[in-house]
Amino acid sequence: MKKRRYFLVFMAFLLGSFQSCRHEPIVPFDDTSGNGSGACSPDSAYFNRDVMPIIQLNCSVTGCHGGGSAANGVDLTSYQSIMNSADVDPFNPANSILYEVITATDPNKIMPVPPSAPLSNTEIAIIAKWINQGAQNNLCSECDDTLFTFSDVVNPIIQDNCVGCHSGSNPSAGILLTTYDEILPYANSGALFGSIDHEASYVEMPYLAPKLSNCDVNQVRLWVDNGALND
Repeated sequence: MKKRRYFLVFMAFLLGSFQSCRHEPIVPFDDTSGNGSGACSPDSAYFNRDVMPIIQLNCSVTGCHGGGSAANGVDLTSYQSIMNSADVDPFNPANSILYEVITATDPNKIMPVPPSAPLSNTEIAIIAKWINQGAQNNLCSECDDTLFTFSDVVNPIIQDNCVGCHSGSNPSAGILLTTYDEILPYANSGALFGSIDHEASYVEMPYLAPKLSNCDVNQVRLWVDNGALND
């Protein structure tokens, strides 16, 4: 009964709130790395693995540059929109607005906007490396289905793909997914996995965006099946 109650609440919220957070459909990745799926080079910065998670967590959120918002005309929800509206100049970080605003010292120009924390030096270096290497729409995949802890795997997946809509004072469908305690009821009810696995009885998540990778979906499933521990 407890699982059914959580599921019904989850579905009611979602069905009544589809328009509260709409992802722009992400342009499919073109593997221009030459490595192919599953072959990540330690010398390369990849858009899907390295750059987009930073932008999703810090920039492409509701009220800023994602989740249905495009502050100052800047939309950071897909590769193409990042290249266009953030004026990324391949091989030239200094001439790229995206790099300029994340390294600005003027509080009126820096992004993310204060009081949000600025990007770390490591995150800035990753974006600079990606631009210096041509700002490609490249991808690689490193999947270890023996690793599925909450802290190392599941929470980063949710932070990268869900909290842009399900956080803050007005989360989409009233659902918060920013902490373990907030996520746990949906894991226990089956709604978390059912939604990201695009099962017929659930609303597909991320909403109006491509399905998560098979690796991500499987790691969440393993975590849930193992008891959804706060590990």
